[in-house]
Amino acid sequence: MNNASGKTLLIGDNPFHGISHLSQERARDRIGNADSDVEKVNIVLTAIENGADGFMFSVSDLTLQLLKMMREKNTLEQVELYAIIPYAYEYVRIATQTGTPALAKKIAKQIAISGNLGAALGGLGAVLQMNPKSLLKTYLTYELSRINSAAGKKAKLTSLMLHEVLTDMGLALNLDWLFKSYVSYLSERDITPGFNTRNFPYLVRKFKEWDINLDETVIATQFNKAGFQMNPSREECEKALSNLSRPVVVAISVLAAGYFKPPEAADYLVGLENLKGIAVGASTVKQAHETFALFQKRLKSGH
Repeated sequence: MNNASGKTLLIGDNPFHGISHLSQERARDRIGNADSDVEKVNIVLTAIENGADGFMFSVSDLTLQLLKMMREKNTLEQVELYAIIPYAYEYVRIATQTGTPALAKKIAKQIAISGNLGAALGGLGAVLQMNPKSLLKTYLTYELSRINSAAGKKAKLTSLMLHEVLTDMGLALNLDWLFKSYVSYLSERDITPGFNTRNFPYLVRKFKEWDINLDETVIATQFNKAGFQMNPSREECEKALSNLSRPVVVAISVLAAGYFKPPEAADYLVGLENLKGIAVGASTVKQAHETFALFQKRLKSGH
C-alpha cells in the first residue's frame, strides 16, 4: 500500500469511457481529454506514482488493452486491480440496438472464441440444463480469463465486483442464490467478491438476512458531502457504514460528478472512520498528479 493511512486509494476509469453521472456534455468533455491509450496508461501510472494503490475498472476492450500495455511496461505487479463486471453500458447499447437475443448470442460467441474450453463447455451444459448457477459460473470464468490474459499471471486481481445494475436488481428480486454463488465461486479462487451498489443500507440488511458475511466482501458505493446518489439518504448510508464490524466499503462518486473539488471531497471522506478506501477518476496526467498527491497527503494526515 503506497499511502500510510490504512485506506486503499484507487484510480477509477469512468473518464476513460466518457462516463459522467451528471450530464452527457460533461461525458463528452471527459473522453476528449484522454484521447489515446498511451495517455490513459500515463494517467493511471501517474496516479500510482502519487499515492494510488490500484486501478478500479469496468472490464471492457478498452481497459483490457490498457492492462496489456501496463503489463508490457512491467508496471502491473505492484498494482491492486478491482475489476467490475459486466461492462453494463456496452451491453445496454447492444441490447438497445439489436435486441436482447442478439446480446445473448454475442456473449455466447465471445465465450466460444475466448479459447477457454472450460467456460465454453460449462456454458453449453448450463444452457442445456437451464441452470442459472452454472451460467453464472461460466460467465465469471470467462471474465476472469479475459482479465488474466490481459494482465498476466503476476498481476494481483484483488476483487471482482458485480456491477450495480445486477447487484441492485438481484437485491430487488430477492435473488439470494446469486449473491451466495458469486461469493462462493470467487472465495474459492482467493479473489475478494465485490459488489457495486446504489442501495448500500439495503444491501447490508439483505446480506445479514441471508447470512452472507460482509466482512469477506468489498462494497463500492457512493459517499460524498452532497449525498449525491446516496440512497435512501446520506444519513442512512453513513449510519450503515458506522455499524459495520470492519471496513469493507470503497467510496465512489466522491466528487459528486464534479460538483466538489478534490480538497472539498477529502474534507468529508477523512471523517468517515469505517471506510476501506476511495476511488476517484482523472482525465489528464496533470489532474492525476494533483488529485492523488492531495488525497494521499490528506489521508495520511487524517485532516
